[in-house]
Amino acid sequence: MWKIILRRVLLMIPELVLLSILIFFIAKLMPGDPFTGMITPQTSPAQIEALRIKAGVYDPWYLQYWHWIVRMVHGDLGMSYQFKTPVGSLILSRMGNTIWLHLLTLILSYSLAIPLGLIAGRYENSRLDKGIMIYTFVAYAIPSFVSYLLGVWLFGYKLRWFPTSGSVSVDVTGTLDYILSRLDHMILPACLMAVLSVTAIVQYLRSEVIDNKNQDYVKTARAKGVPEKKIFTHHIFRNSLLPIAAFLGYSITGLLGGSIFIEQIFNYPGMGLLFMNSILNRDYSVITALVLLYGTMTLLGSLLSDIILSLVDPRVRIE
Repeated sequence: MWKIILRRVLLMIPELVLLSILIFFIAKLMPGDPFTGMITPQTSPAQIEALRIKAGVYDPWYLQYWHWIVRMVHGDLGMSYQFKTPVGSLILSRMGNTIWLHLLTLILSYSLAIPLGLIAGRYENSRLDKGIMIYTFVAYAIPSFVSYLLGVWLFGYKLRWFPTSGSVSVDVTGTLDYILSRLDHMILPACLMAVLSVTAIVQYLRSEVIDNKNQDYVKTARAKGVPEKKIFTHHIFRNSLLPIAAFLGYSITGLLGGSIFIEQIFNYPGMGLLFMNSILNRDYSVITALVLLYGTMTLLGSLLSDIILSLVDPRVRIE
């Protein structure tokens, strides 16, 4: 087990190096430079040129890459020219909002998807199964931003059940009011994302249940007179969850990614909204830091998925 983890961690090192090089060159190919967003009618070209020289914009690419990596290693992610604050502090200020929103979404998604997938697989070709499959096809076919806009219009503006922007009300006083206000702002976007994101989990789980129902070990258990309920809970259910456990690693690390659509529509101050605003304002320091963070989280998600899968299924362990 530990050999697998150590091997995967060592393999991540060259992957991170290649990822950083790719991000560095993509940033260089983007139009303008980190100081382009600072240009105003009151800014003189000499001031911008002095800043470019001081930042080493005209240095050879390998020197620029080396200085960038050294700063990254020491925790210096640069300065956001849009918000006039260090990038690290800016990301940390948005990270909490994104984590809480997507943690609630993750809990709601699995709470909805696992029962639906098990019911659809256990009662194959029944009305329940057909109804669940129609729901997953419709949820998969509808563009997410359309559903989010309809949800905002119906539950936010028409019924006025939930707030439609921000992460917490500005007039809250006290810890309990703060927690309730934050939860109130998260419920609608989390529910909308959960309702649309369960399609893959439901269909994978349904397929696994149907496949496991026809396996030899299930037929043997039935032949021995084991009750059907016990067969389903102790054999079919446990083995059908293995692919879902593998997805869990990506879901956990994906908490930091944020959702550009949902955060843009709800004006929710998270990582997704920060990423979109940084692109629109050419805030290169924030863009490169976020892309590197997302790439690292993807690699960690792959590692975590393998660890979870090896924990729940000893057969995949390599000694």
